[in-house]
Parts: sequence; C-alpha cells; structure tokens
Amino acid sequence: MTTQPIELLAPAKNLACGIAAINHGADAVYIGGPLFGARAAAANSLADIEQLVTYAHQFRARVYIALNTLLTDEELEQAVQLAHQVYDLGADALIIQDVGLLETDLPPIQLHSSTQMNNRTVEKVRFLEQVGFAQVVLARELSLAQIRAIRAATTVPLECFVHGALCVSYSGQCYISEVVAGRSANRGQCAQFCRHRFDLRDSAGTVVQQGQYLLSLKDLDLSHHLAALIDAGVRSFKIEGRLKDEHYVKNVTAAYRLALDTIIAGSNRWTQASSGRCRFDFTPDPSRSFSRGATDYFLTTPRNPVAEIRTPKSIGKAIGHVEAVTARSFILATDVAVLNGDGLCFFNQHNELIGLRVNRVEGQTIYPKDGVGQLGLSAGMVIYRNLDVAFNKRLDQSTLCRTIGVTMTLVENTEGLELKMIDEDNIASSTTIRFHKERATKAGASAVLALRQLNKTGGTIFSAKEIILDISSDLFVPAALFNDLRRQAFAAHVEARLHSSISATQAHLPNDFPWPFPSVDYRDNITNSRAVAFYRRHGVSNISIQDLRAETNTDCALMTTKYCIKAQLGLCAVMHESHPFVEPFILADNTGKYVLEFDCARCEMTIKKKPVP
Repeated sequence: MTTQPIELLAPAKNLACGIAAINHGADAVYIGGPLFGARAAAANSLADIEQLVTYAHQFRARVYIALNTLLTDEELEQAVQLAHQVYDLGADALIIQDVGLLETDLPPIQLHSSTQMNNRTVEKVRFLEQVGFAQVVLARELSLAQIRAIRAATTVPLECFVHGALCVSYSGQCYISEVVAGRSANRGQCAQFCRHRFDLRDSAGTVVQQGQYLLSLKDLDLSHHLAALIDAGVRSFKIEGRLKDEHYVKNVTAAYRLALDTIIAGSNRWTQASSGRCRFDFTPDPSRSFSRGATDYFLTTPRNPVAEIRTPKSIGKAIGHVEAVTARSFILATDVAVLNGDGLCFFNQHNELIGLRVNRVEGQTIYPKDGVGQLGLSAGMVIYRNLDVAFNKRLDQSTLCRTIGVTMTLVENTEGLELKMIDEDNIASSTTIRFHKERATKAGASAVLALRQLNKTGGTIFSAKEIILDISSDLFVPAALFNDLRRQAFAAHVEARLHSSISATQAHLPNDFPWPFPSVDYRDNITNSRAVAFYRRHGVSNISIQDLRAETNTDCALMTTKYCIKAQLGLCAVMHESHPFVEPFILADNTGKYVLEFDCARCEMTIKKKPVP
C-alpha cells in the first residue's frame, strides 16, 4: 500500500520563527515576503527567505510564500517580479488570493489558494482545482461532513487550520475595516474590529449586553480531532500565527508534531511529509502560550458558542482558585509551581480581566508586584497564568530538537580513511581524508576512539543510527583527525541533501473552465483588470465595476459569519425558547451602529451598517 504524506504547516513571522518551526517538527513553513502578505506587519527580506529555504530543504521541508493580498493594476507587475524572485530562491509554493495573478507570467511554482478566497463549497474548491491550484486552504468554519463532501468531489490536496486565532467573519468576506476605517483586511491591513468592545440593543432600545467583546472568538484548537480530519480528507494541518513569537511557534508546533506522529505510527497509510525525528526536552502545552481559551469551532457542533466575550486578550491556562485574600497577598489553591515573575490574571466581579505580576511566592501565598490593593480579588475566583516564566525559559533553551538518522561506515583505504554516510531518505555521500598511517601501540584503540568521536553529532542536523568500522586493528588515528573527518563528512552530507531537494514545479496554462456561480460581485474581491479578465475567461460576461466595490454598495455585508450572537447568548430560537427582545438587534461601538441579520436556515449572521436616520 502506498503511504500518503501528512503535512504539518507552521507560521513564521520572521527567519528565527521559521527556523524554530522547522527545528520543532514542521513539514512546511509559511512566511510573508517583502510585500503583499496578508499580515503587513510580518514582512521579510529576500535574503531571509533564501536562508530559510536552505535550512528547511535540509529536512526536505517546504517554504510557502504568503503573497495573499488583493492587488491593484499598478502592483501586479511588482507582485509577479516578487514571485519570480522567490521561485529563483527555491521557495516551494505561493499562497495567493488574487486571481489576477493567474492572468500574468508567473514562474512554474505551485499555487495554493488562500483561505481568503472563501473556500467553503464543493463548487468553489472544484473550480480552484480545475484552474490550476495545487492546494486549497479550506474555510475554518467547515464541519467534518462538509470537508468530506469536498473531498469526495475533488482530488486537490486540502489544507485546514487546526490551531490559533479565529476571524469572526468568513475569511475574505470581512469589509468592515475597509468600509469604516479605510483599511482593507484583504490587503493585509485589518483594523481588528472583531476585538472591539460592543453594546447590543434590540430595536426597542433594550440593552441585551453592555460593554462586551461580542465578536471576539476563542482560539481554535482541533488537536483532538486530527484523526477525524485525516479521515475526512485533510492532508495539511495549518497552525495560525504569523504575528506570534518563537515561544508560541516552538510550543504549538511541537504539540501537533507529537499528535500527528502518534497517528502516523498507528497506521501504515500515512507518512510524515518531511525528514527527521523530534525529541523534546519539554512537554508541549499550547494553553501555556498565547491563548484566549480553546474552541473546536463548528467542526462537530453547528451552533457552538465559540466566543470569549469578556476579553480579547490572552488569558492563558487556569491553574487554580483563590482560597483567601490578605492585605498584601492571596492564597492560591493550585497543584502547579508559581514563580517570581509569572503573569497571572483573573476575571473580577464585573467580568473584567485583571492582570498581575508575581513578586514573591511563599508556599501557596502569592505576593503581587504592586500589592493586592484594588485588584478586586475574592475567594473562589479562578486564577489563570498567561506568562509562565519557567516554561518560557525551557522554550528558550529548546533549539535543534530534530535530527536525521544516518548510518556511517568508516573504511580504511590506501590513501587514508573514507567515511560513507546514508540517511533515512537513502541519500548517500562519501568523504575521504588522507594522512600518513602509523601503527598503534595498542590494538583496537583506534576503533574505540572512532566510535566515540563519530558519535559526536551535537550541533548538526544528524544523529548516528549505526556506525560500522572497517579499519585495521593496529592503525593509529589521532582524535583530531576523526573530528576533522566527521565535520567534513557532515558538511558534505548536508550538501548532498540540498542537491537532492527539488521543489515541485507547475506550469500555469490558462483554461476556460466555467465559473460555477451566476455572477460576481464585491464578495469575489476583484481589484484589478487582470482579475476581471480572469472571470471573463471563465464565462462571466456581465461584470459591473460598481458592484465590485464594497464601499459603494449600500447593502454591503460588512461581515458574514458562521458565528451567531444569538446562539452565543442563549437567544437562538432553534436551541431555546423564544427570547423577549425586539429584532433586529443593533450592535454599537465607538465607530458606529450596525444591524444584525440572521439566516437561521443557513445558520449565518450578517453585520451591516445601520443607516443614519
């Protein structure tokens, strides 16, 4: 039976995060280039991308470049130039949103359809496969049944987010930042409206909720559903976080590496999508990194309450509760060690998140840096730790956790010694060192020395699986010579691995496979003439430029979401009895008022600008 690769895809804010992701088990890394990434604050130089590609390819891991913003006509040429540059550097794929790029002279690099393309139907994914995408990033909101239906109708590899921050809107379908603040989320400039504090009123003016973060979702965590996702057809598992730090990248990548390795080891159907095996000196625990609380979103439950409406900030991991409060300290009932410098937080009686820094710990008595004062602590309150000093120190010390096993054969020849290497991918190399041979005073001493010195693989990407010796028992070899041979051989084997690493290429041949929908409008995110030409090529004849702009559409849906405020607050008539409020509901913050519309048959909510009376 042929095994299929299962890919773990990790984020990289920068070169350091990318290397950390590879070291901690990522089969692939996605990173922004100098321009046109959907995280404008996470741009990287071409030099750094080249260095990351070289490092990743040692492990046969891949590097995907996020070129996933919408482009203007003036920007297209520069974007195509950038595509050629990263292709020449060895990048393995481009993640794109703008179909205008398919009407340009792209290099033969694989294209991945960004989740910003709103990939949530069978028809859309089938179309993307037919026009040449090599991988499709699915919408986060899909259920297992929907993923299975897409898999049954297509053959393109499916990628799915499994961890990290959630956009409340369907990706690519959020226009509130663009319309209200003039900053397009589809161009990497999201103003984070979903993390605002809102009031919710009904049409009669009755306050339903006041001063809550009603659009702020918990963080995705599908770590317990990986086997089900594989069975549904997912082959690439994506961690969100191109703005997150190295601690997050190391910890979360390691957690999912271990989880996927367990699944792969238990079946002969799957294999890891890159080389090397990881051993960690810490126990991965994503709740100890940035976390707003965990949700499995709508994977198994359609009307799941998935928001954390009390705060948009990281609350971390619950570690205990308050037993008693004194004037300068409090007693924490916990089974974990709290250390000086830890960051703790709790929700006070008004459901406000309050943070504190630990100054001193005596047993279970915690002395906050700024005292207890007006914190509002009381017995019974749950305490969370959102800064774990000891854990972060362990992560700082965690560097190269991943190695490739090699079998080394040391052979004596007429010129000196030859060290042959063959690794787990059957890549072979050979290195010879010449020297003047001398007889040893003690038979077998050089064999013992050879085993000891050749086993010293620290600081390299290799580990010794087996060392085979074929040398004379009376040969004298100084330790320094074995060390030189080992260093030269490892360097040569790295070069052999890089030489054998060839990125998949894909020619981009335009076709006229029909667009599966009646028309296009602003929700299809068309911002340049090449994109218009693309849709015309695929059968859309009537394209109104006026209809392509969200800001000029008076009935524009600022957000379209699977998340439902009524379900979150227990007001959904499908789940409960009818509520006493008068719809439509009005959502308000310091930027304006917004009308909520509900399509209960589709279980969707739409946010629209409330007309000024």
